[in-house]
Amino acid sequence: MTFHVTIPVRCDDIDSNGHVRGPAYLAYADHARWACVQAAGIDPAELTTRRIGPVNLETTLRFHRELPPYGEVDVSCDFHWSTGKTSRVTQEFHAPDGTLVAEVASVSGLLDLDRRRLLPDPGAYWRELAARPELLGLGPKTG
Repeated sequence: MTFHVTIPVRCDDIDSNGHVRGPAYLAYADHARWACVQAAGIDPAELTTRRIGPVNLETTLRFHRELPPYGEVDVSCDFHWSTGKTSRVTQEFHAPDGTLVAEVASVSGLLDLDRRRLLPDPGAYWRELAARPELLGLGPKTG
């Protein structure tokens, strides 16, 4: 299931050439991922209580078209899980007319905040915490 959120493009997201700044796209991507996590029913405070937290290990931003300034952008989140310590998130950014304007691909993990090490099988932790794990690309809870 693909999650979507619409984000307004603010005036301070625009550079002197009238383009949306690269760091703004990264902020939109972060916002969309956290909105998805919260929509899945995960309370960020619960992550802190359990002494775990998501970490971004790699991010690739690819521009396709200009995003019109001062409008809105639709940002999607698709999570891709493996059996290792990392997962991937792909995100598409669409202008109001549906034009693909950018993509962000991220590699992330779930960090044990005390040991400062990545946890194995992060999807299992997210599934346990989520009321709606399907929003995170995870199957239903079992058992």
